[in-house]
Amino acid sequence: MRTVLRRPRTTGPAAALGAALLGLLMVFGLSAPASASGLNDAADSLKKTQVYVDPAMADRFSKAQADKLAEKLKDADKPIFIAVLPDSPAYPTKNLFSDLRTKVGIVGVYGIWRGNQFVAQSDAKALAPKSADAIAGAAFRSNSGDINATVTEFVDSAAKQTKGDGPQHSTSIAWILVPLLLLVLAGAGAFLLFRRARKRKEDRLRAELAQLRTVVDEDITAFGEELDRLDFNPGAADADDAQRADYTHALDSYDRAKRTMDGAKQPEDVRPVTEALEDGRFALATLAARREGRPLPERRVPCFFDPRHGPSVADVQWAPQGGAPRTVPACADDAARLAGGQEPDIRTVQTEHGHQPYWNAGPAYSPWAGGYFGGGMLPGLLVGTMLGSMLSTPSYAYGGDYGHDHDANDGADAGDYSGGDFNSSDFNDSDFGGGGDDFGGGGDFGDFGGGDF
Repeated sequence: MRTVLRRPRTTGPAAALGAALLGLLMVFGLSAPASASGLNDAADSLKKTQVYVDPAMADRFSKAQADKLAEKLKDADKPIFIAVLPDSPAYPTKNLFSDLRTKVGIVGVYGIWRGNQFVAQSDAKALAPKSADAIAGAAFRSNSGDINATVTEFVDSAAKQTKGDGPQHSTSIAWILVPLLLLVLAGAGAFLLFRRARKRKEDRLRAELAQLRTVVDEDITAFGEELDRLDFNPGAADADDAQRADYTHALDSYDRAKRTMDGAKQPEDVRPVTEALEDGRFALATLAARREGRPLPERRVPCFFDPRHGPSVADVQWAPQGGAPRTVPACADDAARLAGGQEPDIRTVQTEHGHQPYWNAGPAYSPWAGGYFGGGMLPGLLVGTMLGSMLSTPSYAYGGDYGHDHDANDGADAGDYSGGDFNSSDFNDSDFGGGGDDFGGGGDFGDFGGGDF
């Protein structure tokens, strides 16, 4: 049983004096120190139902709405937490996210509506922080200050990408029977079970690597053909050292991609291969600019529609079939096609359902795409597609078995209790306090910032 300590109720002259002092503070425009009880109450409620509504916000987000949201979160069974708070000193913007995350102590996604603002942040193991920000921003901007509509849309979208179980996750009978079974099977029987599971996993990884190898070999071959077609002689009189360096860089990238792919043992090993190809194609773009006397190109990610097209040159509006519009990086040819009302030249891969765009081909392609794009924006680009729904962090995502960055492999997983042991860089409060358009998540999402993402 938890012991709850409460401040004794003060009556008589002391109470009157306290009230008088509080009145003076209000008269002179001062405020009393904020109580920590609001944040404590929020954390207690979030651990139980994943929803907390401060009483001061009950007129804007009713109990019925809160109960419905709590039921939605329970059904989703994901570690997503929503707090609806007033713009009050009881919830100071400084350290609000990190303090609430510490008090709840669960690896997950945290959305806070404060006053007239909404921001979401997350542990990277549960959802890429940039994805949480992008989803919150889209929900906030789409619902004109309607708290219920905003947080409901946010939960619906975030649940598709969030990893881990919710705190209300019921204990399966399997979790009771499996340990008993292992005890009964002790020794040889248990060993056989583990060996069989390991073999299934190894078989799955081999099949997925074989699926990827065909696509990556096509990419390597296409880049080799670009090098063969290149009309450049490093020994020519008009070739300078900078051009020779670009050319050598491209050749080295080609060789590195081939060597890495030859040594690939699992799907995640594909990621450095496509990183090398992206690097080599940018070197060729730089070489072309030097030779033609043009300004050197900006370092940008490859064309979203087909990375073999080389570095993107513009950000364009595009929507996948049945999906919402979003801004994606495109090469000059695809940008021109879209401007003329035509379809872009999309990279397709073979699946059991025939050729499909790579974003609809399954999770095996996440390391392939992550090597080309990386940096945290890919889930936002792919919202509403098969790959987008499975990707957590594009730099390292793959099926949950491997491919995460080293920090993410340590400590608790999504949905687990970690207390205050979490990566504080995933949580910051820089978005709070701006008010209005400075809030609502999303930030510069969609602008791509050139090659910065």
